[in-house]
Amino acid sequence: MIDVRMATVDDAAELVRLRGVLFGVADDSDEGGWRDVARQTLLRRLAESTPTMVGFVVDHPDAPGRLAACAVGILEERLGGPRNPSGLAGYVFNVATDPAHRRRGYARACMSALIEWFRVRGAGVIDLRASSEGEPLYASQGFRRTSDPAMRLSVPSASYPRGDH
Repeated sequence: MIDVRMATVDDAAELVRLRGVLFGVADDSDEGGWRDVARQTLLRRLAESTPTMVGFVVDHPDAPGRLAACAVGILEERLGGPRNPSGLAGYVFNVATDPAHRRRGYARACMSALIEWFRVRGAGVIDLRASSEGEPLYASQGFRRTSDPAMRLSVPSASYPRGDH
């Protein structure tokens, strides 16, 4: 049995390291300062008394303080609709496994725990964006491609700190 646990603020740096693995960037690469911003977000969001961002992790079996795999998600409250009356929706991101620990079921175990967390909180749908490598895992857990076309707008960063308007 794989031991999965909910991530804590003590895991923030490792969750960011695994995010780098996900994007294929070296451990010391921090173009644009994204690692520190991601770590600060995790420190703040994982410490909330009623968190809406959570991660589930598997510890590295031979290195205390290191993670072998993770899955992170956000519970969002949207307006209800015909396909999701409650309006509660989960969004999965940052599903990553350290390369030395792949093909052991760690990501599947983290995903199963995250799906259950969303279910208990009443999420009517769970969305994610799958890479071609990850799609078989998600499909085996019941995820299906949708007909909804995704679109994105990249907005340049504002020059003021987050929260100022």
